[in-house]
Amino acid sequence: MPSSLCRVANALLWAFPLFFLGCQGIPLKSSPDTAVLQQRIEERIAGFEGVVGVHYRHLESGSEISIRADETFPTASLIKIPILFALMEKISAGELDWYGKLTYEISRRYAGEDLLASFRDGEKITLAKLVDLMIRYSDNTASLWCQELAGTGTVINDWLQSHGYEKTRVNSRTPGREKDREDWGWGQTTPKEMTRMMESVHQRKLFGSPWDELMLKVMNSSYWRDEMLSAFPPDVTVYSKQGAVNQSRSEVIVALSPTGPFSLCVITKEQTDTSWGEDNAGFVLLRDLAKICHEAR
Repeated sequence: MPSSLCRVANALLWAFPLFFLGCQGIPLKSSPDTAVLQQRIEERIAGFEGVVGVHYRHLESGSEISIRADETFPTASLIKIPILFALMEKISAGELDWYGKLTYEISRRYAGEDLLASFRDGEKITLAKLVDLMIRYSDNTASLWCQELAGTGTVINDWLQSHGYEKTRVNSRTPGREKDREDWGWGQTTPKEMTRMMESVHQRKLFGSPWDELMLKVMNSSYWRDEMLSAFPPDVTVYSKQGAVNQSRSEVIVALSPTGPFSLCVITKEQTDTSWGEDNAGFVLLRDLAKICHEAR
């Protein structure tokens, strides 16, 4: 049978069962009730000691929930997504080699528990592994190096501006943004701009193959699984990036939920709870809101 006929036959085989299910009154996959979902989200946020921004979008129906979604919040480590984008533009253009080896210098060491900071002076690492450390492990030493390789914060901010991101900016180590650094930390953004970034990766609309696929794979295996990712069973694919500083907790995801893929970003600021245990109010909020969205029907 010609391949075109095979495709038609296969399509019909799939269509007939779906048709009969619909005739028998068995509901097919549909988007969640947005009004009910928004009410549940607002009820969970009520009483939170701090400011909460939320942006949710069901990607198939286009239905949205926005709560302070255009307001500016600190990025913390969410800023590593635009760093990745600007870096990948150089890689896809052939200006940087994905598998090229770089030489680590101990002067790059950033205080904390970073894996890269344990390297000896002069050790080699590929750019691909550096990106893994930045996204999967949120390694700050690797991320600052990636920011430099991407062309510095100035170049990354130019990329953001040219792609229509009006409020997301890198502040750290970026001339002219010292006051923003004091106010917001490494970077600043909005919940809506962060979901747009994650959606663009999921939709593979950035740099073409294989670069978009590489970014998806990197974002599909985060080491930080205790917050939003803990709300999903292991057979649900979730692309994610997390961030946290003393008075802010944040995460952005695209989840391939049974009711269709959805994006979700939650960012807090001015939290009164600045503890770092798993029961921090911001961490609990991230888990709860992800669970609410995943279970929405």
